[in-house]
Amino acid sequence: MTTATGNDPGNTSVLEAGNLSRAGNLFQLLRDGQARTRAELAVTTGLARSTVASRIDALISSGLVGPAGEASSSGGRPPSRFAFNPAARVVLAVDVGATHVIVAVTDLGGSILAERRLGQEVADGPEVVLGRVVSAGRALLAEAGRELGDLAGVGIGLPGPVEHDSGKPVKPPIMPGWDGFDVVTYVQRSLPVPVLVDNDVNIMALGERTTYWPDHDNFLFVKVATGIGAGIISSGELQRGANGTAGDLGHVRVPRGDDVLCRCGNHGCLEALASGPAVARQLQSQGLEASTGADVLRLVGEGNLQAIQALRQAGRDVGDVLATVVNLLNPSMIIIGGSVGEAGEHLVAGIREVVYRRSLPLATTHLRIGISMAGDRAAILGASHMVTQYVLSPAVVENGLLGNALVG
Repeated sequence: MTTATGNDPGNTSVLEAGNLSRAGNLFQLLRDGQARTRAELAVTTGLARSTVASRIDALISSGLVGPAGEASSSGGRPPSRFAFNPAARVVLAVDVGATHVIVAVTDLGGSILAERRLGQEVADGPEVVLGRVVSAGRALLAEAGRELGDLAGVGIGLPGPVEHDSGKPVKPPIMPGWDGFDVVTYVQRSLPVPVLVDNDVNIMALGERTTYWPDHDNFLFVKVATGIGAGIISSGELQRGANGTAGDLGHVRVPRGDDVLCRCGNHGCLEALASGPAVARQLQSQGLEASTGADVLRLVGEGNLQAIQALRQAGRDVGDVLATVVNLLNPSMIIIGGSVGEAGEHLVAGIREVVYRRSLPLATTHLRIGISMAGDRAAILGASHMVTQYVLSPAVVENGLLGNALVG
């Protein structure tokens, strides 16, 4: 799978005329939403008008392309324009968190048509959680006025390592019963469409970057919540690593935490010092009523000095790790999200304080560090994008997996 820039539908330099002779490849030119006539497409691609016409007719029959008005005429009948039709199919986008599930129906352009938020413990197991996902998905399709036949695919983000090729969770620390579970097959029993599964931070990175920062090819999304992790986009490509654990910042050692035991069994892990529950435990030891990240943010909102200082220190701890990441990967944008990160201005201030001080000057010359703009919809937007990048790829469109077969 590629990101928006890695598969830029408007980039004709990577779509040679020989490839554009196929409907699936020609369609990539139209994915930018710009309306074009058959003649304009013939000029852009260098293909014969008859070839372009037959490919456009195939795309129209699939529903992926539709009429978009008429161009001005220099005499005679005005030529018709055509454009990508994002309403042709819909996607079921799912964000599974430690204590919540968000399910949404989007169109092929990522616009949310219907959404439902559920209180659900991921520790209840895959059958319980995914059963609720399927049930909510069917209800949302009806709410959006769509049928099961309109569904192009399902995208799911999980709060743990995922083997992306198979969609199976791999030894997830907070997901008992999920290790090796065949998520794809389970969902496809009820929803017989392509199902793509990835780590939640990876799809948050995709959602945030695609929606708000498409010009940044070297992009880092850091989730600070019950755990801490990062989605890494380098040279326009999402980096998963050899086993899907790239970006697991939560278990990087922080110098000041030598005596702090992490749930992974090691001492000094970032997650054990700077996650929402970790900061809450610190405040609890100081006599404050706090057990979750939400409690920490509540205390900060009330102006509690101890909570503000603890959150700022958590930011410094995160910054200690990110300073190394900046020197190693040289991103141009770091976005902080997650339930604690997106609401923690003091956390981000602590991150900036350390990163700009400890990273190489050249690496931070154009570096921006900010708070998520997508908020708690980052994962939904990313799950939708993950699916559309697959189902709208040249090969899948050409094979007609979204509807009517595209004849050659």
